[in-house]
Amino acid sequence: MDLKGSRESKNVEDVRSQGRGPGPGGDPFGRRGINIPMGNMRGGSIGSIVLIVIVVIVLQFMGVDVGSLLGDGTTTSRPSDSQTVQTQQSDDESAVFVRKVLAETEDAWNGIFAAAGERYQEPKLVLFSGGVTSACGMASAATGPFYCPSDQKVYLDTAFFDEMRNRFEASGDFAQAYVIAHEVGHHVQNLTGVLPRFNQQRRSMNESEANEMSVRVELQADCYAGIWGRYTDQKGILERGDLDEAINAAQQIGDDALQKRSQGYVVPDSFTHGSSAQRAKWFRRGFDTGKVSACDTFSGPV
Repeated sequence: MDLKGSRESKNVEDVRSQGRGPGPGGDPFGRRGINIPMGNMRGGSIGSIVLIVIVVIVLQFMGVDVGSLLGDGTTTSRPSDSQTVQTQQSDDESAVFVRKVLAETEDAWNGIFAAAGERYQEPKLVLFSGGVTSACGMASAATGPFYCPSDQKVYLDTAFFDEMRNRFEASGDFAQAYVIAHEVGHHVQNLTGVLPRFNQQRRSMNESEANEMSVRVELQADCYAGIWGRYTDQKGILERGDLDEAINAAQQIGDDALQKRSQGYVVPDSFTHGSSAQRAKWFRRGFDTGKVSACDTFSGPV
């Protein structure tokens, strides 16, 4: 993607400096991670901790290097200044990229809504590191990028881009942009009433029915991401190979591909986002047509 000269969105909230929670892992494609409950501490354990604290204070007063005693015998050094600068530069570049991609989605959907006589309410995007609290609850990097309809915000840990490249073989800047555009697609669904209807209807659905409807919701968001891709292409932003990057990403994060990778077999009834073929198909349909009407995933087979 050629984003030189593109504006940066002002709707990005960067909370990465507030601390790093659990790192990437698990299934980082919009599925909830597993929370591991911590048991209550017994009275004896508390007494042991108090004793340890007293011993540590005494040793520190005597000038003993407590850190080396508590470690594994090796000395842990802090990152050098150059390493810190490189990390900051990488974080800054990722943030700039995210702000520019979000701005492009704003331009596209503002135009689409205006053409329909409607006003587009731009979402906020929260950049976090490790873990974050949203109106939809706590989430970690293992959750992956997600949209919370309760606060109308997209949440993204930029470390996810490394996961895409290294773990799921979905590299490329347009592949990363596709993920952002997909989550913005959920925001569009929220504005148009698709998400509220789904959340209401699934209360009366069994698990299989809810999964099937979830797939249709996710595929429509893929189609909306494709519409955004078409708008960026018309602006001359896309470069050779960009479309292939997005199609590959859609295929790599299909439910069947993820299940084969994690457990070695596929359970179609458990799909919640769609197969690799479906995700690529609906992204491509949005890209080829550029029409919201072409993204009706709720009528007929998908």
